[in-house]
Amino acid sequence: MLQTKTAPLTVGTISEVYGPVVTIRCQYLPALQRALLVQNHRDTYLLEVFQHMDEQHVRAIALHRATGLARGLEVVDTGAPVHIPVGKAFLGRLIDSFGSPLDGQAAPVAEDYRNILSSPIALAESKAEVSILATGIKVIDLLCPFVKGGKTGLFGGAGVGKTVLIMEFMHAINSLHQGVSVFAGVGERIREGHELWHEMRRAKVLDKALLVFGQMNESPGVRFRTALAAVTYAEYFRNTLQTEVLLLIDNIYRYIQAGSEVSGLLGRMPANVGYQPTLLSEVASVEERISSSEQGSITSIQAVYVPADDMSDPAVAAIRQHLDASIVLSREQAAKGLYPAIDPLKSKSLFLDPQYVGERHYQIAKDVRQHLARYHELEDIIAMLGLDELSKQDRIMVLRARKLQRYLTQPFFMTAAFSGKEGVSVGLEDLLDDCESFLQGDFDQLSELDCYMRGSMSAQRGDMP
Repeated sequence: MLQTKTAPLTVGTISEVYGPVVTIRCQYLPALQRALLVQNHRDTYLLEVFQHMDEQHVRAIALHRATGLARGLEVVDTGAPVHIPVGKAFLGRLIDSFGSPLDGQAAPVAEDYRNILSSPIALAESKAEVSILATGIKVIDLLCPFVKGGKTGLFGGAGVGKTVLIMEFMHAINSLHQGVSVFAGVGERIREGHELWHEMRRAKVLDKALLVFGQMNESPGVRFRTALAAVTYAEYFRNTLQTEVLLLIDNIYRYIQAGSEVSGLLGRMPANVGYQPTLLSEVASVEERISSSEQGSITSIQAVYVPADDMSDPAVAAIRQHLDASIVLSREQAAKGLYPAIDPLKSKSLFLDPQYVGERHYQIAKDVRQHLARYHELEDIIAMLGLDELSKQDRIMVLRARKLQRYLTQPFFMTAAFSGKEGVSVGLEDLLDDCESFLQGDFDQLSELDCYMRGSMSAQRGDMP
């Protein structure tokens, strides 16, 4: 439960309750974003001030279920904004947005308390680190590389594999880079949280991870603060452990949805496509705190639900402008059994540039994308007339593109129990050598099945004369 920093001071009493919105008649006006407490005969409720209505009334949002709140209950000022307990003991735990345990164990020992609405670090203290972070996932390392301290978005509709890919990123960072992970489940189903917790225990990566959940059945005020709480923990681990921190948010779009609910409850006029008028500043309040300093780096991967597969949606566009890499998951790829279902033509990274990845990597990635793009252009012609009607050059390019398409699939460690295939990780040099061999025709004699769902092709390269 929230700790008060000063002696409790009575603010006033509740005059109206409308869902999670609570109107308070005040003896004095508490500051915006101030945390307030309400106690009835059996429960304690946490409120956050969002609006000053007049000289005597404020409007607050209940950060728990509002059941049990009533007119006339006394409201107490905590003397501080919403703050949460932090400490190294939180690693390996599953907690809610306020630091309380959800895993049935005793509460972790708090070393300090941090305001979840903190400002980003000063520009002079931030560090722009350009170091490519290899994940061992072929299609991402080749076509959408991202850097330590960068921000990557996984865009897609429901059921295309965003959560599985996020779990694989978490496994990769823990096993390859020995960092820590903070997972924010914003508006998650309890089933997904339960499965993730068990999967991480089974994969033995839970001891270096913290799971923060604001569940789907929670108040919009809770879901609206879950991502900020996770960022606060990531900042703490970056500064105290002085290490690489992987911050995973699933799903950042639900953070925007919660903000839209709060905005509507407060009576604000909707803006573009019904979203809240504060959309851009709310997204920035999360994204701008994800940064690197001399103490360590925060690398963020965020799942982004795309409504109706419309990449021009205002919420999607607001998130995308903060990202260094955009990985688009395609339902068409998933339907073909190509997992991870990443669309290599729509996905992009700002760091796929010779000055960051080197001339060789850039040229190979460019040639692979060119082959895949040409195959995509010719798919309709192939479907109507057949492969034999293409020119010899196009036929060779199509056959190599199909092999490359299947080579970029990969079994994941986090799905081994379901697929029956052990996960694989492919080093960057092996990946570049394999793709170069495909482009040069060294693997033209292989079937497409030989290239599907496997790791490196080093054994086949060794067999070549």
